Amino acid sequence: MPTLALTFDDGPDPRGTAPLLDVLGAAGARATFFPIASRAVAHPELIARMVVDGHRIGLHCHEHIRHSRRSIAWGRRDTARALELLASLGVHPTLWRTPWGDTAAWSARVARENRLTIIGWTVDTHDWRGDSAGEMLRATREELRAGAIVLAHDGIGPGSRRTDARETIAYARMVTEYAIEGGLELGMVE
Repeated sequence: MPTLALTFDDGPDPRGTAPLLDVLGAAGARATFFPIASRAVAHPELIARMVVDGHRIGLHCHEHIRHSRRSIAWGRRDTARALELLASLGVHPTLWRTPWGDTAAWSARVARENRLTIIGWTVDTHDWRGDSAGEMLRATREELRAGAIVLAHDGIGPGSRRTDARETIAYARMVTEYAIEGGLELGMVE
C-alpha cells in the first residue's frame, strides 16, 4: 500500500502530543516524531508512549537554533547533548530533522559522524501560523500522496504564532480520514 508520512517537530508537549497520539492510535496510523531533547526528558511518559505505540523517533535538537547561525563546534555539542538525553530514554535516532530544516556546511558532516540521515519534508502545513485545520487541508490536499512527507508540529516552537496544537490535531484527524478514503497508508519516514 502506498505510504504517506506524517512527521511532527518541537514536542513533546502534553497539550499537543498526547491528544495527537490518541488520534493516530484511533486510526491505526504511525508517524515520525522529531522532539526537542530537553522536552523529551521533561515528558518521558510521552516518549515512552510513542515507542509503545510503534512510532519512530528521530533527532531534532537540544537547542532550537538555526545551524547556519552556528559553528560546527556548537553543532557537535548540541547534537551530542540531544543524543545523550534521548539515549537516557532508550531512544537511539537514525533520522535527523534540523531546526527549521536549516543546514550549514557542517550539518552533513555532523550527521555522518553520528550515523544520522538528515530528513526534510515535501508538504509544509505551516501549522505554526495558527491556520485552521480546514485551511491547512485545503492548502496541502493536492500534495498528500504516496511518498510525501508532511511537516507539522506537536509542540510550540520558537517563532510560532499559535498558543496550542489544537488545529494540528484536527488536521491530523482529517489527514488520516483522507488517507483511508484514498487508499494511502499513513506510515513513518524510512
